[in-house]
Amino acid sequence: MSEVCLIPFVLEEVIEESKEEIPYGVEMINAPAFWREGERGQSVVVSVLDTGCDTSHPELAERIIDGRNFVDGNEDDYQDAHYHGTHVAGTIAATLNNAGVAGVAPDVKLLICRVLGKDGGGSYQGIIDAIDYSVKWRGKNGERVRVISMSLGGPTDVPELHEAIQRAVLEDVLVVCAAGNEGDNKEDTNEHAYPGAYKEVVQVGAVDAKMKLAPFSNTNDEIDLVAPGVNVVSTYPGNKYAKLSGTSMATPHVSGAAALLIEREEKLFGRELSEAEVYAQLVKNTLSIGLTKKAEGNGLLVLNAQEKAVCDQESLKVMRTPIETAAAKESES
Repeated sequence: MSEVCLIPFVLEEVIEESKEEIPYGVEMINAPAFWREGERGQSVVVSVLDTGCDTSHPELAERIIDGRNFVDGNEDDYQDAHYHGTHVAGTIAATLNNAGVAGVAPDVKLLICRVLGKDGGGSYQGIIDAIDYSVKWRGKNGERVRVISMSLGGPTDVPELHEAIQRAVLEDVLVVCAAGNEGDNKEDTNEHAYPGAYKEVVQVGAVDAKMKLAPFSNTNDEIDLVAPGVNVVSTYPGNKYAKLSGTSMATPHVSGAAALLIEREEKLFGRELSEAEVYAQLVKNTLSIGLTKKAEGNGLLVLNAQEKAVCDQESLKVMRTPIETAAAKESES
């Protein structure tokens, strides 16, 4: 079976100390509104299939519930020999502690599956095994994975990978995948990367801080929604932080948001939601930003957006103001 790798992305900057506690993307999708209601994802487990994770990073150490290595060597060694996985994990789950950065769901539990090595490469079989492992995994208190997050992909449609994703969905696990970074800066063309292009997954495109489509973001008729993916600040190995760009960075915003929605809605319903119901909740929490369906799918992820059908210009102005102000402050410093 052929190899798979990280979707091409850009490391913009490595930062010794983060200047802002809440990154612009976390603000843009309105995650703090859930935190104020006491919803921080504490009852949910998200499985992250990536390059592993820096398990000693102060923002992540308490978030990791378990993990496994599917690349080589000791199966219990899921440390990040790269940095991509640590960055993704931080966007999902970095602890809210008045320092560094905060993730979308700062109390969520992470199952770390190292499926890519230090060069960013791995095997499709390793990813398939990690998906099956995530579905079957159970915690000490009966916890199970509710969301699988994959910021990886390639141009090849692998039937066995597709079947593994279908098995996960049948077990009511939401699978969230990056759309890919082969875009041509046009909204009406088709670029596909797998597993993102499978209809069973939540395929995530990227926008910037001004809610403009990222020029690298793939567009196609299976895009489900878009999220912040340009100049995203998150955790980096060695107790550092970094600013990265790519649909890989947009994807964990959605994975974290799914955890928040699962926690809140299951309290309201008094029962466990199916995968289809979780997906429906995600779609309810989107706003159109005026792009084509191939570019934005259902729209920009914005939590608590159910009351609005379309994001009008006044709403965009209100939402953009704090984001642009933060960007201005950053450029001045």
